[in-house]
Amino acid sequence: MQKNWYVIYTKPQCEKKVATFLTKRKIENFVPLVSSDAQNTRRNKVVHKPLFKSYVFIHATEQDAAFLKQADGVINLLYWLGQPAVINQAEIDAIREFTSDYQNIDLEKLSVNSNVIEKSIFRSSYEIEGNVLAVKNKTIKINLPSLGYAMIANLKEDSIFGRERSMLQNYTFAQS
Repeated sequence: MQKNWYVIYTKPQCEKKVATFLTKRKIENFVPLVSSDAQNTRRNKVVHKPLFKSYVFIHATEQDAAFLKQADGVINLLYWLGQPAVINQAEIDAIREFTSDYQNIDLEKLSVNSNVIEKSIFRSSYEIEGNVLAVKNKTIKINLPSLGYAMIANLKEDSIFGRERSMLQNYTFAQS
């Protein structure tokens, strides 16, 4: 059987618990965590929370994924048009790279399976081939069409071009 990436929908705030259960069962899983600054009364603190609330990504066969519905904390698989939603490997890789490189990531809802790439009319923006939609005013946006979301990161001090490690190595930049 062929393994694909599926999305498990969990009970609220059970993502890490379900991921631990899957790891014990030796099922490859992924919970994208983002770091965000939380202000306490006395000090600032970095908090790690799931990027996609109530979502755990698993790499398994469809039968294994259906079997996991009985696990504690799992509500169901994410379905699209009556079938379990299959996430592309390229999108999983983009999520991994984006969450490892940037902090303070926000999500924006999109229409699912949209093949339309937004184009910016501003002179200072850049268009990048692939999933990256726009780099403008220290903001970068990546489209995830099979999930129906776009990830948006606000860059702080460093620019996208001045980093030690090149941002998204498989993409080429073109001035528009």
